Amino acid sequence: MFKSKNKILFGSLLAAARLFSLPITAHAEADSAPAALEAEEIMAPENWNAHFQSTYIWQRKPSFNAPYSGANSLSPEREKAYSLTATGFFGLRLWGGAELYFDPEMVQAVPLSGLHGLGGMTNSEQQKTSGPNPKFYRARLFLRQTFDFGGAQEAVESGQNQLAGMVDKRRLVVTLGNVSVTDIFDNNAYAHDARTQFVNWSFLTYGAFDYAGDARGYTWGGAAEYYYDDWAFRYGRFMVPIMSNGQPLETRLAKYYGDQIEIEHSYKLGAQEGKVKFLMFRNKENMGSFRDAIAADSGGVPSVANVRKDSFKVGYGVSLEHALRSDIGLFARASRNDGKTETYSFTEIERSVTAGVAVKGEHWGRSRDTVGVAVAQNGLSKAHQDYLALGGLGAFIGDGRISYKPEKILEAYYNINLYKETYLMFDVQRIANPAYNADRGPVNVGTVRLHAEF
Repeated sequence: MFKSKNKILFGSLLAAARLFSLPITAHAEADSAPAALEAEEIMAPENWNAHFQSTYIWQRKPSFNAPYSGANSLSPEREKAYSLTATGFFGLRLWGGAELYFDPEMVQAVPLSGLHGLGGMTNSEQQKTSGPNPKFYRARLFLRQTFDFGGAQEAVESGQNQLAGMVDKRRLVVTLGNVSVTDIFDNNAYAHDARTQFVNWSFLTYGAFDYAGDARGYTWGGAAEYYYDDWAFRYGRFMVPIMSNGQPLETRLAKYYGDQIEIEHSYKLGAQEGKVKFLMFRNKENMGSFRDAIAADSGGVPSVANVRKDSFKVGYGVSLEHALRSDIGLFARASRNDGKTETYSFTEIERSVTAGVAVKGEHWGRSRDTVGVAVAQNGLSKAHQDYLALGGLGAFIGDGRISYKPEKILEAYYNINLYKETYLMFDVQRIANPAYNADRGPVNVGTVRLHAEF
């Protein structure tokens, strides 16, 4: 039965590829800080482009120790899961500095345990609205306007949501429309894209960054980025869901919103380059407080759904990426939010530290292969711990009770270049204290990923 489903899924992937017949890339698609070539290389301006990607991820976990389970627990039984995505990326140059992008997308997926039981979910391609039937939708539709202010020039390669051409190192970039917040903020070179890098949610971005987005991870809004040589300054405001982790977005941007600012500095140590980033965010949403829920249901089971009111959530994160050599890169992130209110858009992580390394296969004659190893430690606020201990449920976690310990994750992968832009990855994740509960686990998850770009 499952083998026949796999055949159908791979057939769908190949059919989608033939349908679009276009080039593709990975998940940092709308990055407005473009990949630059050598400054002295002149890149002819591109008036339009079209790219395509498709990614299939299959996962399996064996049974694990769990003396008890709750409504939102990761199932202790053996499970299989998969996701299939296909995306088209279409770009058009309208006038000087203006670019319009449109990204149609399809997703089909069945998650582990209905996408419950973990802070760091095992597959960043899974969406909260995923299901076994293909869903087609508009992922992005946005305008990017670049104002050049001089300084040295750098070349921009053709890519997903990126037209080839030349830009000044001193410039202002304004993005308006339908995007993902992580297209613009926290674009780490080594841990940002589940289609080509690590797949756990903990490594997609800051774990505690409850960034604005609908149940698919997209939103509407605008951002301004000012680049001055080795520095970049970003600000953005975006729509938040009407309800926690819901699909419809709140359009009253003056009343409900997700704000973020980011400062980035690029540097060189010897011949190797790196970047340091600092991000702060502030969301205003109709959220339930953990302390309010506990007080309202004294002696009973608390529920944040019963105490929702207009509230603020604030948090921050620090990110580092650094090339040790041309074939070895390191990354690290640390993030924290106030932990007072329910998770609204991302996942149930309120403190997080991650670090890892990615190594290209140059030393064993496989320069387009990559090996990656990363670790994460995720945590919750004391208020959230107390809420779960009384049997409260969140959007993703809730075992009925809890013996709290930080959730710890180890992920390692080997990504093999099969042919041109087609890759096969083998990945393993080991998760201790799933959903911050020392009474359950550890959990082992094996992953196979097939990713193709045309």
